[in-house]
Amino acid sequence: MAAFSDRLAAAQRASGSALCVGLDPDVERLPPHLLESRTPVAAVEHFCRSVIEHTSDSACAYKLNFAFFERLGDSGLALLRRIRRAVPSEKMTVADAKRGDIGNSARFYAKSALEDLGFDSVTVSPYMGRDSVLPFIESDGHAAFVLAHTSNPGREDFQTARVNNRPLYEVVVERCLQWGREAKGEIGFVVGASEPGIVARLRELAPESPFLIPGVGAQGGSAEAAMEASKSTPGITLVNSSRAIIYASAGTDYAEAAGQAAREAAGLLGIAEGARV
Repeated sequence: MAAFSDRLAAAQRASGSALCVGLDPDVERLPPHLLESRTPVAAVEHFCRSVIEHTSDSACAYKLNFAFFERLGDSGLALLRRIRRAVPSEKMTVADAKRGDIGNSARFYAKSALEDLGFDSVTVSPYMGRDSVLPFIESDGHAAFVLAHTSNPGREDFQTARVNNRPLYEVVVERCLQWGREAKGEIGFVVGASEPGIVARLRELAPESPFLIPGVGAQGGSAEAAMEASKSTPGITLVNSSRAIIYASAGTDYAEAAGQAAREAAGLLGIAEGARV
C-alpha cells in the first residue's frame, strides 16, 4: 500500500481541497423529520449517507467520531462499519477514537480500526508513551494522528506544561517523530486551529508530517489561518470541519445545506499546485 501522505495528496488533488468532513451524528441534533418514521439507528444511517453523498465532491477525507456511534449501543459498531464502507474508496478516512492504551491493548485497538474496520488512520493519545503509539503505525499506508496541541479549553491543563523549559506539546512532537523513524506507517499530529502561531511552530518541528487540524467552523478557528500556518502542500494538512457542515440546516434540506457548506469550506482550503508527486 502506498504511504498515507501520498494517498492523501492524491485525494486532495482530486478534490482540490484539504477539507475533512467530520461525521459526529448526534441523534438529538438530527433534522426532526428523519426520526418520524425511523429508529434512531436508521435515522443516523440515513443522515450520514446523505451527508457523504452531498459533500464528496468537496472533501478529500472523512473523520468518523466513534463516540457518536458507540452511544447507539449494540448496533452502533455495525452502523460504524456500514458508514465507513459508504465513504468513497478514493477518500481518506480517520478513525477518531483517541486510543492510547498499553502495548498489547493498543495492538488490538489498531487491528480493529485499521484492519477490521478498514480506516486509513487513527487519532491516538501519547500519554502512555511509545508502546501505546507504535502499534498504529506498524503497517504500510496507515497513520497515527497523535494529540499534540488541541482546541478544547482543557488543553492548558497538561499540553502547555513546561518540560526542560519547553512546552510539553513540543516535546511530544519531537519524541513521536523519533518513534516514527522505526515504523512502516506514518506519525501525524492533531493540532488545533485555535492558535495558528502554535500550528506554525509545530510545522517547523515536523515539516513533512500530516497534520489533522480540528477547531474550524463551529469552534471558531480560521480555515485560512490554519492553512497558512500548516502549509498547503498536498499530503501534509487535513482541516476538519464537523458541526458547521453536517448541521448546516435542521430542515429537509439538510443534505443540500451540508453540500453547500462543504463547498464554501473547501474554497478556503485549496491545495498548492505542483508540490508532492
